[in-house]
Amino acid sequence: MNITQEKINDLNAVVKIKIAPEDYTEKVDKSIKEQAKKSNLPGFRKGMVPAAHIKKMFGKSILVEEINSLLSETLNKHLTDNKVEILGQPLPVIDDTKDFKWDNTDEFEFNYELGLAPVINVDVTSKDKFVKYSVKADEETLAARIKNIRRSYGKMTNPEVSADDDVLYAELAQLSPDGSVFEGGINHTGSIRLDQVADKKILKSLIGLKKDDVVELDLQKTFDKNEVIIAKLLDIAEEDAKELQSKFQVTIKNVNRLEESDLNQEFFDKLFGAGEVTDEAGFTTRITEEVESMFQQDADRKLQNDIYTKLIESVKIELPDAFLRKWLKATNEKLTDEELAEGYDDFAKNLKWTLIENKLIKDNNIEIKYEDVFQTAKQRLDAQFRMYSPAPMPEDQLAEYTATFLKEKDNANRIFDEVKAIKVFEYIQSVATLDQKDIAYNKFIELK
Repeated sequence: MNITQEKINDLNAVVKIKIAPEDYTEKVDKSIKEQAKKSNLPGFRKGMVPAAHIKKMFGKSILVEEINSLLSETLNKHLTDNKVEILGQPLPVIDDTKDFKWDNTDEFEFNYELGLAPVINVDVTSKDKFVKYSVKADEETLAARIKNIRRSYGKMTNPEVSADDDVLYAELAQLSPDGSVFEGGINHTGSIRLDQVADKKILKSLIGLKKDDVVELDLQKTFDKNEVIIAKLLDIAEEDAKELQSKFQVTIKNVNRLEESDLNQEFFDKLFGAGEVTDEAGFTTRITEEVESMFQQDADRKLQNDIYTKLIESVKIELPDAFLRKWLKATNEKLTDEELAEGYDDFAKNLKWTLIENKLIKDNNIEIKYEDVFQTAKQRLDAQFRMYSPAPMPEDQLAEYTATFLKEKDNANRIFDEVKAIKVFEYIQSVATLDQKDIAYNKFIELK
């Protein structure tokens, strides 16, 4: 067997593999004998089928399978032994001029295209400067968070007249263009959340309503064409909600209001545990710490995005674009030329960042341990659970959820990639110059 690599340029190469009968005959004969021992064919006792009969019936398919296996092993060994760094996967070169007999006498030659990983230099120093924001809770944002938490632990009441943030339980009847109720149209009883109403003029018209009041609503305008909200309200498919143009007659059946919980010890204990918080000041402090912790995640993401953007723009990386486009088409049969054209730039940008990450990890001996992956997964799950309940989940239960979560390969790979990115960003921040800056949340969101 003979394997050679021909370099076309710095980013492309072709590997040629030549296979003679002596390279595959022994393997093919062995496979035929093994199949003969396992075969159960009419006219023969199980395991007593002559090898010659198996060769006659299945010899060609066995030969094809062995050649493919030999090619894969040979190509992978060549790439590993010669430390050839490639992008994507080797692509077989189709040669219609070759016509193999597949009769165990052929001398085969197969060619593979390679997209070579470029040699890059990533040099991060103290001359690279970034702003690291410390985001503080402004009064409006903090008040809104406190209100939501108090309502989560509050009680439901039924006031006579609707006000801000109430929920209108109402019958909605689809109207014809002439304003009459559409016979056979949508008629459903659902809950209209006033905090979801996007149009301020419509919201004003829904305040001050009482039971049995009737109003006419354009739902698309009311909810700013949000098909998810409209579909849930009318109990229809989101696709139908998106196309819906009719107005609706809304008859109020009830006004529901979630009253805010009192700031008492019972409330504090439910939220933080017995005796952890004893007064309103302590409550406000804890909530401030919670929201600023969430804000800091946003600030960290902005810093990471700033670093990502600067390095993508400053590190010179050329890719084997023609090969990569061909590889993407070969490995995604349903990918259209239009989709490839639209998505290739983002794909190339992400690939460049992966090359930058790998280079920094290699050059700076950055380690990624399982414990890092486990702790990151646990933090992400904890944050998800806290969206539904501010009270923390017991550590042992959270650890059990995390272990189960990481058993799923896709979850484990996703968290591994996240930890990999975190480690790289931590390294960059340790050598770059960070300008620390305090900023209120309502000002920070204007930067995004």
